[in-house]
Amino acid sequence: MQQIAKYGRRDSQLPAGRRSGDAAAGRGSNAQGRILTTRVGLKIQAILSYDRWEKAGLHIFQIADSSAWCLGDWLVYGQERYADRYRTGVEAAGLDYQTLRNYAWVARHFELRRRREHLSFGHHAEVASLPPAEADTWLDRAEEHGWSRNRLRLQLRESRQGNREVPPARASLPRISAPFDRMERWREAASKGERDFEEWILVTLDRAAAHELGD
Repeated sequence: MQQIAKYGRRDSQLPAGRRSGDAAAGRGSNAQGRILTTRVGLKIQAILSYDRWEKAGLHIFQIADSSAWCLGDWLVYGQERYADRYRTGVEAAGLDYQTLRNYAWVARHFELRRRREHLSFGHHAEVASLPPAEADTWLDRAEEHGWSRNRLRLQLRESRQGNREVPPARASLPRISAPFDRMERWREAASKGERDFEEWILVTLDRAAAHELGD
């Protein structure tokens, strides 16, 4: 499994697709092509070839993409093992809880063996709400055809539209203002039930209506 760079380190050299050759580059004529990572950004030398710049971008993307998976797995473990204390750990790490919950929601839907190394975390997020077999089929298609996340989203949308003979009539709910703490509580309930927030609202309203109407 790919290791994640330690962000607390003051300066570290970005491999950008190479290994031992990078260290040597600093001593030879390619010294100006070095890229160093810092806590607040990159230190790029004055001269950088396009090939090296492109490889560096790929490496940075891989680190960022894998961090979403790792943070999601980290939160899932904390929720399962330290149910009464994991929020304290999140706050101590200075991480955004809502973002972590989104990561955890996707990570919980895809065990390691089902994750595709050649597809981004975002690809998996697009199909996380589908049944496992269907999600795997869409990921297979995305991998086979080289679809971007946006292309996968478009294909999913077109597939869903094709399955609807007559779209149901829709109406908009009145805009509701609610205190922040209540909104967060609702979002947490939706996440616990592994539902999209909008879907959770509709399901909850349907249940309330059925209760009031005696259905």
